[in-house]
Amino acid sequence: MMQYPFHIESPLLLSRPLTNHIGIPVYLKMDSLQPTGSFKIRGLGYACWQAVKERGATSFVCASGGNAGFAVAYAGRCLGLPVTIVLPESTPVHIRHLLASHEQANVIVHGKVFNEADKFARELAEREGSQYIPPFDHPHVWQGNATIIHEIKKQLKYFQEDSPGVVVCSVGGGGLLCGVAEGLNQEEDDWGGVPILAVETEGAASLAWSIDKKQLSSLSSITSIANSLGSLQVAQKAFELTKSHPIISCLVSDSMAINACERFLDEHRVLVEPSCGASLAVVYEKKEELLKLKPKSITVIVCGGVLFTLKDLLAWKESQLNK
Repeated sequence: MMQYPFHIESPLLLSRPLTNHIGIPVYLKMDSLQPTGSFKIRGLGYACWQAVKERGATSFVCASGGNAGFAVAYAGRCLGLPVTIVLPESTPVHIRHLLASHEQANVIVHGKVFNEADKFARELAEREGSQYIPPFDHPHVWQGNATIIHEIKKQLKYFQEDSPGVVVCSVGGGGLLCGVAEGLNQEEDDWGGVPILAVETEGAASLAWSIDKKQLSSLSSITSIANSLGSLQVAQKAFELTKSHPIISCLVSDSMAINACERFLDEHRVLVEPSCGASLAVVYEKKEELLKLKPKSITVIVCGGVLFTLKDLLAWKESQLNK
């Protein structure tokens, strides 16, 4: 059995291509290099560890579009505990196979969208006496995700930077956003005032929708290719943070997110999924919301993701050419 933490301290890189493109330093926090392929292992690894430590959990159940499932399955394997992952029907077939074969998870497919899978997972955990692990909406998840900021503070010193000018992160359910805000507020030297650019794709913009409605609100459906951003409603905490922390909502199109994935692959030799490409697109597209901040530097959370393959990227590009 492995000991916590289950995540690694990921590199912080100064991107020459993106720095040259936008004219100010762009730092990349490479959480795509985590053992599970995304940042999710930070918060969910901590949540699983705490569930064992505090409540004596002997098995886990989690609903996921894919990335959270890998994190919980990996953490369960590290702890030597069985894991059941409930996936919506939209999850690619190869992800179902990888979860079962590589991480030895029990995989159940239920519901058309994440929210339906999540409801089933909660009921299953209660019936079987397993510990339900929320994929994004829990203080332990946010606390684990906050480690990304603590690492950034230490790593920026190497570049003789005191603090980020702005942190750019993608928003699905809001677990990463909550963790980033918590990490910034925990640090000294005015890090609590560092703005966060919260990025969503236009077909999965549940945070932007709530901000527009001035109350926590749900989308009627998810229409974005960025499947792992596909939560109909963000966490209550994520919405509340928009009232107390300098958080700027920013939307990009699916096309922008995919093009960013392609450029990032060409320039940095790393393939990320569209949910991550959304944050990179903010820099590649020189979005107005970013430029208006006039930051001294930009730190992008390269959150990674396992749902997108090179085959997917090529297929999408071909479909656009045929339009």
